Amino acid sequence: MSAATSQGSVAPRLSGDEIPFNKHRRFKQQSVGDWIVDIVIALLVALIVLLILYPLWFIIIASFSDQGLVSTGKVTIVPLGFQLGGYAKILADSRIWLGYWNTIVYTVIGTALNMLVTMPAAFALSRREFKPRRIILFFFTFTMFFAGGIIPNYLLYKQLHLLNTMWVFILPVAVNVFNLIIARSFFETSIPEDLHDAAQIDGLSYGGYFLKIVIPLSAAIIAVIGLYYFVQHWNDYMTGLIYVRDSSKQPLQIVLQNILLANQTQQGGAGTGGASMANQQQLADQIKYGVIIVSTLPLLVLYPFLQKYFNKGVMIGAVKG
Repeated sequence: MSAATSQGSVAPRLSGDEIPFNKHRRFKQQSVGDWIVDIVIALLVALIVLLILYPLWFIIIASFSDQGLVSTGKVTIVPLGFQLGGYAKILADSRIWLGYWNTIVYTVIGTALNMLVTMPAAFALSRREFKPRRIILFFFTFTMFFAGGIIPNYLLYKQLHLLNTMWVFILPVAVNVFNLIIARSFFETSIPEDLHDAAQIDGLSYGGYFLKIVIPLSAAIIAVIGLYYFVQHWNDYMTGLIYVRDSSKQPLQIVLQNILLANQTQQGGAGTGGASMANQQQLADQIKYGVIIVSTLPLLVLYPFLQKYFNKGVMIGAVKG
């Protein structure tokens, strides 16, 4: 045993210049089999990404292309026979702007209410000193597996005077239990309990601790859950279809469906003229692709701004220190 070892000394730490050298050396020591595995994995990942992105790209180029070329399979990578007839038909309908406005109002107010209810509830259920938290969480979880069904819900909303109002899009979905559980897990695993002890010493109540310490440290989970709620409200189709008959309160999804069905009906009753029917069919197909783009474009624009938070949020609860 050397003197250095007997005296309890430790091996010297590597300097910053030596670490990259060791990494390069590790890569150089990879065997041919390791390189083959890396290449196969990279190709599989590229293939999966292509399979996911290509359908979206095809819808985009098909919405700008001649539908005759689309139906014959000639449109694959770039748009051919550039046309804007579908978008012109969609945007010329005044109902779409009302649908956009309704959906924006429902989504913004609904998401704000969701966050105002979900985050405090998740924080309360994360506190170990809150004794009834397990039984309350059980009742929350119970609703994920058992529900009354469409007819009981319709009768309930009728008794509450929610039918044909904007509140039918907002109040019944004020809490999503899955998002509540995610937020609760985040508060339990990612917010150190020492912060609460320090807050108590400084005289902060639970409300002050939640607002001044927990919320500023929870930007990632707030962004992720907020995005989940935003998408949920934006894509809400069944609520407007079942519980709303007033056309002035219909969301964008119902309006786009009505535009699409109206053009398909016109195409079906266009007469027997071959050229007229072909043109109507092409316009209906172009409207079909355009409707998809119009309905998803706001989400595609919003997501890049929240991507950094989303990347952090997907790992919430995966690692505990």
